[in-house]
Amino acid sequence: MTISADLRKTAEKPPFLGFGLGLRPQHYTDILEGGDTLPIDWFEVISENYMLQGGRPIHMLDRIRERYPVVMHGVSLSIASTQPLNMEYLAGLKSLAERVEPKWISDHLCWTGVHGVNLHDLIPIPYTEEALNHVVSRIEQVQDYLGRRIAIENVSSYVEFAESEMEEWEFVAELARRADCWLLLDVNNVFVSGQNHAFDDAGFVEAIPADRVVQFHLAGHSEGEDCLIDTHDQPVCDEVFELYGKALERFGPVSTMIERDDNIPPLAELLEELARARSIAGQVLPAASLQTAA
Repeated sequence: MTISADLRKTAEKPPFLGFGLGLRPQHYTDILEGGDTLPIDWFEVISENYMLQGGRPIHMLDRIRERYPVVMHGVSLSIASTQPLNMEYLAGLKSLAERVEPKWISDHLCWTGVHGVNLHDLIPIPYTEEALNHVVSRIEQVQDYLGRRIAIENVSSYVEFAESEMEEWEFVAELARRADCWLLLDVNNVFVSGQNHAFDDAGFVEAIPADRVVQFHLAGHSEGEDCLIDTHDQPVCDEVFELYGKALERFGPVSTMIERDDNIPPLAELLEELARARSIAGQVLPAASLQTAA
């Protein structure tokens, strides 16, 4: 089934899910044994980890999604690539979505490979009118194929392109408008890129259209020799939590999660970080606005 541009424009914004975590195999048992006692409202799953016909991962996901809302987050859509869209990948993504029934599907504003080789990295693009038109066209194709809007995430970057004709936040805002897609605002990525390129991260947040943002990522990073690196292997730092508070002031209640992909701690440690995010939201926003749709 495809959806027309007119129908996409009238589609309702996804519901506020509350405060969640990235689903990781290390925590399967704790999650299932914790039942309804865990202070977790929802989970984000890495799409590629579950695009399988069988096996333990998809079995565990089936069990967990019976209890919790789920969203799908991909790392291989390569939406900014000049290679043709990978229709085999999109078919697998659509099949998983039909099984999981996610609240939304997201991926990154980047390219990830060339000549059929996945580089397993999120490679940034120049912010030009040509690139904008190209990515908008590909997002529209993906949304028509999936029959739903997708959410696009800003990435961390370590270099700037001399060819860029606009700032990243201008590009992202215009992308959302032209492609009629949602946005996943990664607060850590804004902070990391802001430090690396000496721009005002709060100004970035202010420039993003509030009606497009459906999800926040909070994550940790590492310090390289001359830049910050988006590694997702550390706790969320104080500065990112501070920027998160500013994002809440700008966007209101937005589904928020802690993203941890390496050096993964026990579930209890991530729940402490999630509690801090919940506390910040409670200080910034009225309690009534933080009621979830579930």
